[in-house]
Amino acid sequence: MSGDSCLPQDLSKSETTSPDLPLACPKTKTCSHRGAVGLGNKYVRLNVGGMLFYTTLQVLTRQNSMLKAMFSGKKEVFTDKDGWILIDRSGKHFGSILCYLRDGRVVLPKGRQAVQELLVEAKHFLVQGLVELCQNSLQGNKEQPMCVIPVVTSIKEEEKLIQSSSKPVVKLVYNRSNNKYSYTSNSDDHLLKNIELFDRLSLSFNGRILFIKDVIGDEICCWSFYGQGRKLSEVCCTSIVYATEKKQTKVEFPEARIYEETLNTLLYETMPLPDNSLLEATRRRYNNCGSHSEEEEGPGGPELRERVRRIHVKRYSTYDDRQLGH
Repeated sequence: MSGDSCLPQDLSKSETTSPDLPLACPKTKTCSHRGAVGLGNKYVRLNVGGMLFYTTLQVLTRQNSMLKAMFSGKKEVFTDKDGWILIDRSGKHFGSILCYLRDGRVVLPKGRQAVQELLVEAKHFLVQGLVELCQNSLQGNKEQPMCVIPVVTSIKEEEKLIQSSSKPVVKLVYNRSNNKYSYTSNSDDHLLKNIELFDRLSLSFNGRILFIKDVIGDEICCWSFYGQGRKLSEVCCTSIVYATEKKQTKVEFPEARIYEETLNTLLYETMPLPDNSLLEATRRRYNNCGSHSEEEEGPGGPELRERVRRIHVKRYSTYDDRQLGH
């Protein structure tokens, strides 16, 4: 077939589809490489997956690619009855490929998925420069998880995470199977609320506090707070309650106390250590019913920053939440 058949000279003389056959497939014909070469610098009409493009042979053959092979005599091209050259690929990113062939550079689409789609097309058409551009963009803009929560599997792993962290640490231990007795009716709901609060705090303070989960610890539900490698306080959310003739385990949800202790850990976010007056302002003694605090002196002496507060929420109480013996 001669080169003149590649693109029609007079569009008005092109064949029309018979009205009796509206669903008939468009006729196609093969255009030899001589036909493609004979077009010179005239505009070439491309139909790429149903999307139409105009360009020149000079652009299509500018770089070593599959398009250059198609339009320089090494491969056959196919046209429909109207002279549009058919390319059986998605046309979504073909415009970016033409821009790169024309200018040697292109603005990559936004979003990692769109760049990956363009990379697939660039590999198909063997546009090596665009392939490298997409790959470099994907490697340099790896999407990082918004929040990563390590789950410790041993005491050594936990100690290593806490000691190596430059940020304050909040750890939640929850292990429902540690219970010796049956649970009260609201315990499961309170346990879920503690877990949900942990997730909310980890999102709110992501980047400032390291949050750790422990699902193999000895407690049923217990929060621990660390600053600069040392334990500052803990909030134990379980208690033993007495029903008529049996003991039950009760899980509490001290939301306000957990929030306060989490905010207190931020005092240890940066060096140096906060001064004693600031620490004293955040310390509160718990002498009310059902809770107590213990102070432990560290190796530096009885300084305020060495205190570890253990707050146990209603450790022993009756079923109606009154203190035993009342």
